[in-house]
Amino acid sequence: IDILVNCAGIGAQGGVGDNGDEEWHRVFDVNVVGMVRVIRAALPALHQSTAAAIVNIGSVAATVGLPDRVLYTATKGAVLSMTLAIAADLLTDGIRVNAVNPGTTDTPWIGRLLEGAADPSAERVALQNRQPHGRLVTADEVAEAIVYLASPSSGSTTGTYLAVDGGMQRLRPRPHS
Repeated sequence: IDILVNCAGIGAQGGVGDNGDEEWHRVFDVNVVGMVRVIRAALPALHQSTAAAIVNIGSVAATVGLPDRVLYTATKGAVLSMTLAIAADLLTDGIRVNAVNPGTTDTPWIGRLLEGAADPSAERVALQNRQPHGRLVTADEVAEAIVYLASPSSGSTTGTYLAVDGGMQRLRPRPHS
């Protein structure tokens, strides 16, 4: 194993009072503890590699406040913090650790959310308008960022994250007309 991409995750909706302890444990178990389990299992092989890289999939939710996403946001914040701590721990072992923080990405998960909306077309427009560049991020754009962080081309990149979010994290453009 030279490259580990931790991309399993589940979503959660609601404010701080909307999910019980069982749901908090379930989402943290998949989104955070699941990554830990996979990294621990891969470490022996990664230590044997001359080009080892771990790329964790986070979310723009880790760095911006999104309404009705407190549980999901908490797990992605943990993924980001964990990425930095693991990068520090594995630096001298030659294992690079980074994260990709996508914005709202056009995936089957978003498709299911839209299907459950009262007005799916209006909800899609709202999600697109939330993105400063006016559209959803594509899965290919996220994949290219992962490829870069996993490749030798990013050999001096560790302990960071790449926001693939259409500017959602840092840009405040005028509203779309």
